[in-house]
Amino acid sequence: MAPPSRVIAAVLLLCGLLALSVAACGFAIARGDARPATPLGKPSFAPVPPGKRAPVPSATAIQAAPMPVSLVIPAIGISTSLIQLGLTASGQLQVPASTAVAGWYTGSPRPGATGAAVIAGHIDSYQGPGVFFRLRLMRPGQRVYVRRADGSVAVFQVTAVHTYLKSQFPTDGVYGATPNSQLRLITCGGTFDPATGHYLSNVIVYATLVG
Repeated sequence: MAPPSRVIAAVLLLCGLLALSVAACGFAIARGDARPATPLGKPSFAPVPPGKRAPVPSATAIQAAPMPVSLVIPAIGISTSLIQLGLTASGQLQVPASTAVAGWYTGSPRPGATGAAVIAGHIDSYQGPGVFFRLRLMRPGQRVYVRRADGSVAVFQVTAVHTYLKSQFPTDGVYGATPNSQLRLITCGGTFDPATGHYLSNVIVYATLVG
């Protein structure tokens, strides 16, 4: 797993990569006239995915869960495939090359295995809302569904939603060890600075496997 400082730096880069381009890494920093995407509208319907539910592992279980392939969050209308996010040659976390899909960080546990799985996505670009544009609207008790390569579905229940300034990013709370199966969903949020093309904060959703 990458050193926490490098992982965090790469995750925070999601806040700055707002202008879609065909340049290296698929993005370019937003111009000075960049602005947040259009206001929130009514989310589209995202049905609960069918499939057998993943068993909840015991606190001492060590298992290699199936690979995650898609993510559904009915409450905020998200239904997306999942790409894999590894590390770049410089040791930083890769970011999705499109604002339309989210990615699972392969240096974290697979969703449904013991530990905190990390899924990241963009909030928006100059073209409009990104896959995690409505992430900040999630509330405790809502469900998150991760389909795996074997057809099973890991069901997580949201326990908390927080917004942190970049300087106060909760390293241990996001990447630290956990005794059970958990999930972290990460995007950018808070105030948008048009001078830099960056959001000043991160939105993090915390969830625990329930079946």
